[in-house]
Amino acid sequence: MGIYICPVCGKPLEIAGNAYKCEKGHSFDISRSGYVNLLLSKHIGKTVHGDNKLMVRARREFLEKGYYSPLCEALCRTCSKYFSGGVLLDAGCGEGYYTSAVARTLRESGSAEVYGIDISKIAVEFAAKRSPDINYSAASVFHLPVKEASCGMVITLFAPYCGEEFQRVLSSEGVLVMAIPSTDHLWELKQKIYDIPYKNEVKPFDLEGFRLLENEHIRFTMDIASQTDLQQLFSMTPYYYRTGPEQQKRLEAIESLSVTAEFELLTYRLTAKNEQ
Repeated sequence: MGIYICPVCGKPLEIAGNAYKCEKGHSFDISRSGYVNLLLSKHIGKTVHGDNKLMVRARREFLEKGYYSPLCEALCRTCSKYFSGGVLLDAGCGEGYYTSAVARTLRESGSAEVYGIDISKIAVEFAAKRSPDINYSAASVFHLPVKEASCGMVITLFAPYCGEEFQRVLSSEGVLVMAIPSTDHLWELKQKIYDIPYKNEVKPFDLEGFRLLENEHIRFTMDIASQTDLQQLFSMTPYYYRTGPEQQKRLEAIESLSVTAEFELLTYRLTAKNEQ
């Protein structure tokens, strides 16, 4: 039995033919690529919601070149260490690079039912084509169409944090794994592009409703080999939306660059209600 619930009425969704249906008759078709769209229009914000095709393709190509492989390997080790079976949900899965790697790792040591959710329909379409054996859906992480207490682990990488929803869908003592950029992430690139570059602000790691189990600091240097790779890297960042023509020209003038990659990989356990 799956973990999806109807985004309209909250009743469980079951596969019926080529669609997911609930007992009240709401139906959601499974696309040709294999994902299901459970995103309601009222859950879409007025600002940019999800990555477009150009950004998704750029990120996929950049990640496939292995630039972020140390982070991916660390994530897989952490998930393997703390996952105790059942369902793993990637909340904000993008095009599925990390989701598929974690799924492969967990299935080598046992069974795992893996789901990926992202607000970008284009991203989950890419993800579903990459890994047909993973359950992908388009939805907002702030309105997860997922049963209460159905997930043994939630992972979220560079995606919006929604503590209430993560607490709701995690099972008792479930584990949350989160990756965030650290202070010096992409510092050399920012120095090249901006007149007054700023380092990333890293907030305290305390999260309401969770107990921190482990913090792995990950830092390495990426030798970005081409202008194409630099453009792809930049399109993966929030700065992409806020960069003017002058800064874009500076980026286009860089042929290659050694850039610091720095992350915090944080692992939490859901605390019992009486501990909160």
